[in-house]
Amino acid sequence: MTPEIVDSPEFGAETDALLKYFANQPEGPDLDPYQALLLDREELPDPELAGERDPRTSSDDLTIDLPGRTLHARVYRINHEPRPIVLWLHGGGFIGGDLRDIEYATSGIAAAGNVIVVSLNYRVAPENPYPAGLHDVRDTLDWLREHTLELGGGGRIAVGGQSAGAALAAGACLLARDAGTALPDRQILCYPSLDLDQDTESYRLFDGTFLSIAPGRWSDAQYFPQGELPAAAVPLRAETFDGLPPALVLAAGRDPLRDDARTYAGRLARDGVPARLVEYADTMHAFLNFPAVLSAGRHAVELIGADLRTVFSWCGG
Repeated sequence: MTPEIVDSPEFGAETDALLKYFANQPEGPDLDPYQALLLDREELPDPELAGERDPRTSSDDLTIDLPGRTLHARVYRINHEPRPIVLWLHGGGFIGGDLRDIEYATSGIAAAGNVIVVSLNYRVAPENPYPAGLHDVRDTLDWLREHTLELGGGGRIAVGGQSAGAALAAGACLLARDAGTALPDRQILCYPSLDLDQDTESYRLFDGTFLSIAPGRWSDAQYFPQGELPAAAVPLRAETFDGLPPALVLAAGRDPLRDDARTYAGRLARDGVPARLVEYADTMHAFLNFPAVLSAGRHAVELIGADLRTVFSWCGG
């Protein structure tokens, strides 16, 4: 599938500068992986990198009570008129990340897309390995349908996310399809992580460019079950994509996961599912997390918003 290429002379220079900034940061204390993870979870995002909430939106914290657990979410909206709802999922390798890391994106998508965005803190490993986070997403989608009127929803629902969050979005769509339950109207996957131990061109070219997906990572061992992996955990291994929701898939040109995005969009199209693939040239993984310094992140927020406006206008949402 031929992607739509978004390119600008700024993208490469901005990516180089940010990678250099990270490389020049002083090394932290010598900790075991779990201690380092706990420390990382406590770190607040730097607004000089992550940006800030879109001032056109308001936000409210939301408690979602599900069987056996309670989840925290944040709701972004531009007003209280009925709007489609978008469930959004942060990245973090299935072990970290937080809704507070991506407030520029979630609030900006709400404003640009004229939608209500529900940004979810799903459960993560190692405390909650697969399928805890995936079940949180599946059950939250059901919860949003049941509570759509009190949230101000207009009846239409999309699901989207970044990296590991995009994998959970895709996995939840597979679960819903296979169970014969209601599917989201659209899936939006930003630089998704959709397989394990990939041997792709993008892995060989770009592994270690901000992100490594090399086999044997500690984070993978904390999240994924041993043995044969179900397709909901690694969506690219699904036998067919027939019946899945239409998709917008975003890729980064200098990302070891670039080919996951390309392959997923291509297989959707092959199986008759409408798919749009947009690739940001010379841009790194997680660029939506750093919109204050990566113009590709700012552009992508507006692109996602425009896509949602078009889709939900067409849907009558």
